[in-house]
Amino acid sequence: MKHRKLGANGPLVHPVGIGAMSFTNFYGSTDERSSHAILDAAMAAGVDHIDTSNVYGMGTSERVIGSYLAAHPAARDHVTIATKAAIKRNPDGVGNIHDNSAAHLQSELEGSLTRLGVEAVDLFYVHRRDPAVPIEEVTQTLAGFVKAGKAKSIGFSEIAPSSLRRAHAEHPVAAVQSEYSLSTRAPELGLIQTCAELGVALVAFSPVGRSFLTDTPLSYEAAQGLPFLEFNPRFMAPNYSANIAAVAPFQALAAEMGISTAGLAIAWLLAQGEHVLPIPGTRSCAHFAQLLEGADRVLTQDELSAIEAILPVGWAHGDRYSAVQWNGPERYC
Repeated sequence: MKHRKLGANGPLVHPVGIGAMSFTNFYGSTDERSSHAILDAAMAAGVDHIDTSNVYGMGTSERVIGSYLAAHPAARDHVTIATKAAIKRNPDGVGNIHDNSAAHLQSELEGSLTRLGVEAVDLFYVHRRDPAVPIEEVTQTLAGFVKAGKAKSIGFSEIAPSSLRRAHAEHPVAAVQSEYSLSTRAPELGLIQTCAELGVALVAFSPVGRSFLTDTPLSYEAAQGLPFLEFNPRFMAPNYSANIAAVAPFQALAAEMGISTAGLAIAWLLAQGEHVLPIPGTRSCAHFAQLLEGADRVLTQDELSAIEAILPVGWAHGDRYSAVQWNGPERYC
């Protein structure tokens, strides 16, 4: 297992990080004790990249991480913490709005530092772009946080390759975060290539397809009980059943190879480039162990071809987001 750089000038981190949205009730109920157990397992396994956001549980995720660090002060010297800001609740109650103003980002970063109990984060992302604010201006705001010692590096989430080039020309961008998995491969249409060219890490969220690429996908009934997935096209009928059927041969291949389905999905992602860093989320230590199997598995070309034959580009039924959920991510193809 070889560590990977979180940006051209960033720290070396474990190839698999933790997506801390799962420290909230987004994908099902959890609590601080369970989340701390995941962090204990991560520390034991050498996993040192933790990704969160100010809006995950409206600060809950950051507070959980902060309480863990307060209880384990030595852990701060061994972890790389990334957080994000820019998403705001729409006062009209429909969807979100995105605020890239310097005042908002400054205020939210300060709030994140307080909840996390740290003086600076290792990586601070703009969670969603506001097209009304030029990305050059936003990048200069982020660069100011680096100069002030509040963030060690900067990044953007869900942006287009062209936006990345514009931002990187203003100040080095350490990472771009985007959904990327065997079921969501849009980053291959320019983003993964641009990141490699510029020395930018591609941090892949939802790397196991929001559970489809695991041995135990969420049931249809469970998905219907979660606000985000209830109206997500891939979890709605008839797409849900079609996706379950489509991944069955992949699950069988994983079993034949002696690895969990989630581990194989992670191993596939890691094979897409040395600059790709998946950040799966989980509420289970047992599932966390399965995810980490992927970091120790180097796939052969024959194995990669077998995976592609089972799950070719475009196999998934339904869009990755609903019309409302598409509010914010930049489309570039």
